[in-house]
Amino acid sequence: MDMKPPPAATEKSVYQPSQEGLYFPKPPVFETLAEERLHRKQRLAAVCRVFARYRYEYGFAGHVTVRDPEFPDRFWTNPFAMDFGRVRVSDLLLVSHDGTVLEGNWAVNRAGFVLHAAIHMQHPHVLASCHMHTANGMAWASLGRPLDPITQTACGFYGDHAVITEEAGAVVVDSDAGHAVATAMGHNKAAIHQNHGLFTVGRESVDEAAWWFIALERACEIQLKAEATGHPLKMVSPEAAEHSRKHLATPFMAWLHFQPIYDAVTRSDPDLFD
Repeated sequence: MDMKPPPAATEKSVYQPSQEGLYFPKPPVFETLAEERLHRKQRLAAVCRVFARYRYEYGFAGHVTVRDPEFPDRFWTNPFAMDFGRVRVSDLLLVSHDGTVLEGNWAVNRAGFVLHAAIHMQHPHVLASCHMHTANGMAWASLGRPLDPITQTACGFYGDHAVITEEAGAVVVDSDAGHAVATAMGHNKAAIHQNHGLFTVGRESVDEAAWWFIALERACEIQLKAEATGHPLKMVSPEAAEHSRKHLATPFMAWLHFQPIYDAVTRSDPDLFD
């Protein structure tokens, strides 16, 4: 199901207003690497708070990462076994691809390091990645099937998500196993790891990776509920599904979807910037 990358964020959005003078969110432009690093860390900490709010957290399982703008062989991630709901910018860890914590005082999730390091190493186009053990994601992953194009949300992943069978159900702590999973993911924006859960990546922002995860978890929930009715599912045509993915599921559109979520969590949780 490996497809060409979707249109770049610089292309005009179908939602962009034609009327002059109206506010419309645009991705930031940075003058320094330090400014960009801080921005990425702030967004990463916010994603942790959002995932806690959405009840994606499951004990110490789950991890989110973003590549450092200056050192592409290093990535920032959440501390191991820290409640996602209290992660602050200052708590984030800078980790090398070999698992060494370069900044921060907490341990790093070994399973998270193996998988995310492999994804970042093998796919230079990946800026950020998300993986959580969610109820709907794990339930759908147990079926080992791709999502069907039954909703506009699911169409966003049409031809752009993989079903990974490598290391299905196993706790991945070996680097070779991590690379096998990363290889199977290919250039897709998302992956369903059989008997495990969901993975998403962002090509241009942390926000993008987070929104793909939220949307993928929702698509899994919807298909589980639809199939539970016992009625045959009506599929969106391949042409319509591809059209929706091309126009409504670009990196920029994912970034745009996440902006009101980010705004809400920064207003309610200002301490995340500490």
